[in-house]
Amino acid sequence: MQMKAERCVFLDRDGVINKELGDYTYKVKDFEILPGVIETCERLKEAGFKLVVITNQAGVARGRFTREDVNVCHDYFQKECGGLIDAFYFAPMHPTVTESLSRKPNSLMIERAMARFGVTSEGSWMIGDSERDILAGQKCGLSTVRIYEGAVSEPTVADYTANSLEEAAEKYILV
Repeated sequence: MQMKAERCVFLDRDGVINKELGDYTYKVKDFEILPGVIETCERLKEAGFKLVVITNQAGVARGRFTREDVNVCHDYFQKECGGLIDAFYFAPMHPTVTESLSRKPNSLMIERAMARFGVTSEGSWMIGDSERDILAGQKCGLSTVRIYEGAVSEPTVADYTANSLEEAAEKYILV
């Protein structure tokens, strides 16, 4: 029996779901969920999308924090959004310590989630705030939206740009 092809919105974490601090976010007290994120996740789920967080967390390899610290932040977000996220994938590596095909701009985290959930690239999206997010999504044939805080400040290879996850969903995904 063949699985139904699923659509998914893959979400980068820092700068898309929670405020980008410029340094690592690994403590719940610093994990500030951006305005409109929870409501947008609810709308995406209602529209039939899987939601998967795909994030690099190089601070683990650098010894700044632990895998458990990352999981505690993810558990916090999952609780705050009422369990809307289907899965969290994170790459704890950094090129100065160890190489990994999981780390974005590589696409292994996305590929794993696509296989796990039977996701098709058609109708699926990668939303991120850096070019490495966009490149990872494009390697898997996903439509892409680059989030910029404020005005677009640099060129992008993304299909679209937006100021927030909420704007990305309203302008491009939920149309």
